[in-house]
Amino acid sequence: MTVKQFFDTNVLIYAFDSSEPAKQQIAVDRLGEAVRNQSGVISTQVLGEFFHSLVVRKQLLTAAEAERVVNDFASGFEVSDVTLPMVQSAITIHQRFQLRYWDSLIVATANHCACAEIVSEDMNDGQDYNGSIVRNPF
Repeated sequence: MTVKQFFDTNVLIYAFDSSEPAKQQIAVDRLGEAVRNQSGVISTQVLGEFFHSLVVRKQLLTAAEAERVVNDFASGFEVSDVTLPMVQSAITIHQRFQLRYWDSLIVATANHCACAEIVSEDMNDGQDYNGSIVRNPF
């Protein structure tokens, strides 16, 4: 049985950012493996953050290029919409673990989607958040 993995935005960004080649290769490998295993989960939040980061902040892709990539991710990964109950859960997670709200929403969505792992460098590696364990691939 394949373990479901929730991918944080930073992993998707590294796959397109050649300024850190080692991280880029790790991200490409992990994302490709998740597509092959059909184990990858992302959210509409992650897709929005990805678009904003690569088009507005880093200016690595045009809007049209990023749109194509977002659609590719959507076809290769399970995509979860963010719902009001997830926002409410994120607030509880924020209060309990003192995470930033956006990271709390990642955790809440991963929990909702029954992901055993959260692939991210933004949270404590090995931390168990309500059954979803953070794994920093970098």
